[in-house]
Amino acid sequence: MASGRNFMRAFLPCLALGASLLLSPALHAASPPQQPKSGPGGADYVASEVVKRAIGRSSAASFVFHAADEPAQPRPVVVFFHAWGAANPQVYGGWIEHLARKGHLVIFPRFQEVGRTRPGDATANAVALVREALAELASDAQARPDPNRVAFIGHTAGAGIAVNLAAQAKAENLPPPKLIFVVMPGGIARDAKSRGIPLADLSQVDASTMLITMIGDREFRAADAVAKRMLHEATEVPANRKTFIRALSDDHGFPAISATLASPGSVKDAFDGTKIRIPPDPPGDPRAQRQARQKWSPDMALSGEQSVLVSQLAANATDSLDYWGYWKTFDMAAAAAFSGKDVQALRNDPNFTDMSRWSDGWPVKRLSAIDPPRADTPAPKAVPAPSKAPVPRGKPMSAR
Repeated sequence: MASGRNFMRAFLPCLALGASLLLSPALHAASPPQQPKSGPGGADYVASEVVKRAIGRSSAASFVFHAADEPAQPRPVVVFFHAWGAANPQVYGGWIEHLARKGHLVIFPRFQEVGRTRPGDATANAVALVREALAELASDAQARPDPNRVAFIGHTAGAGIAVNLAAQAKAENLPPPKLIFVVMPGGIARDAKSRGIPLADLSQVDASTMLITMIGDREFRAADAVAKRMLHEATEVPANRKTFIRALSDDHGFPAISATLASPGSVKDAFDGTKIRIPPDPPGDPRAQRQARQKWSPDMALSGEQSVLVSQLAANATDSLDYWGYWKTFDMAAAAAFSGKDVQALRNDPNFTDMSRWSDGWPVKRLSAIDPPRADTPAPKAVPAPSKAPVPRGKPMSAR
């Protein structure tokens, strides 16, 4: 009997371990694709180190990132407009590092002081910050911005800031962007009485601009409507220079690919803005004094969803959707826009919508890139849940 009990003591833990191994999806599911070794979105970087600094002053600062070298040619400029409440570049650190190591000069204007800035003031703040940053960096031998190659990236409320600056570029003496790339646009005021970022007259966006709006298939209803509105109101931009892209979730493997509002985030602690020294405000600075007197109002929060989004961004690690969705797509769009190509040339390239393959060779759901839909085109009736694709039989196709 004793020997039987001893056997059971030895056997039961083994049985439990075997059951846990069988139940664990991570051990048996295909893994998502990794960063490509080269090309758009790829790891063939021109630099290994990134300079991180702040310019301006405490109440009106922009973070600046670029490779740690003196470039032989001026650097293409990417102005990155953050989500409402996500004023720390840390939450986009992976994407910013990718852009800087690819050779871009990245300017991250902190157009919002959380709890102090009203959405209606954000565009004017961003205009002043970008103008001041470009003026200060123009004579900087390391930064060396190229005013003829400028692109804007905007995420949720930052998308509205991006299109507004593009519309006001000529009037505000800013270099017009060759590319506006907005992801999960939101936080936009529907009319003069509603909360949010008021949209400028988008008919003023230059006809030579490439305009790309990109949303996901999770939590997408507001982003869907705003993306279509932006495309519709940018009337001077011809149809062959703008497109609507949807990223699709995919649960074929583990971890699943989930195209949520927070999915463009790619947290990297090395880009924590609280660790980058910001020059102090000069004594008696009127802008700092006005900001200190600003009283909080519910309008400053935009909506409850915005606070949820910020917490999700703070926990969002870099993943396949970053590499193959946002980073690769932007890289290809910027190269096309800077060289004078249009969106149709991108859509004709199968790599533009390719999302690579799971480790078992099964293709990840491709991006959907279509002509600009009408502003009144209804969104799908329900958010499509990621479907479980069947496991392919036979010899898997090699991953690209």
